Amino acid sequence: MSTNINDYTNTQTNTKNNTIKDNSTNNNAKSLARLWRQLCFIPILHTQWLTDEVKDALANMVTVAETGHRGEVFLIIENHLPIATAYHQGCRGRAIDLFSEYRIWDTEENTGVLVYVNVCEHDLEIVADRGINQHVSPSVWQAMCDKAIVGLSKGKIVESLSALLDEIGQLLRQYYYLEYDPQGNELSDSVVHLT
Repeated sequence: MSTNINDYTNTQTNTKNNTIKDNSTNNNAKSLARLWRQLCFIPILHTQWLTDEVKDALANMVTVAETGHRGEVFLIIENHLPIATAYHQGCRGRAIDLFSEYRIWDTEENTGVLVYVNVCEHDLEIVADRGINQHVSPSVWQAMCDKAIVGLSKGKIVESLSALLDEIGQLLRQYYYLEYDPQGNELSDSVVHLT
């Protein structure tokens, strides 16, 4: 499965008491260009790859990634930034807002990890909660983003996201291993697709 998603950019962010400011909002020229991209974006041309079967396959990958540890992985794929906020807020800020909105921070040991993909902006963000972030250096998150973005830019979207989810699962197993998770699944494994 492939699509014309090239030139993905990436950033890795982490939360500390759920308050991080988006420093990219100060560049008005960039913000105006970002707003214009959202207005001109035609989802049907760019998200044909995101079928129900693909969503189910990615949801299964989230479930597998969550096996054997106490962490939670959450995947959000968004067509474009909300028009009302696109001028003032980039993908990083949007990912942090969604991290809060979907309560990914609200896990027993603060081990939630959000993978956010914005199709219009060709952007991938990882937002990790403070529990797991105290064990993982920013360079590790960055390397995971870089590897996924290489695949995304080659049109191997499903394969790249699946591999990224698997890597996150391995990382969570390394620090939060648990053969049996008595808490169960704290967050839904379903892929959230925001249109």
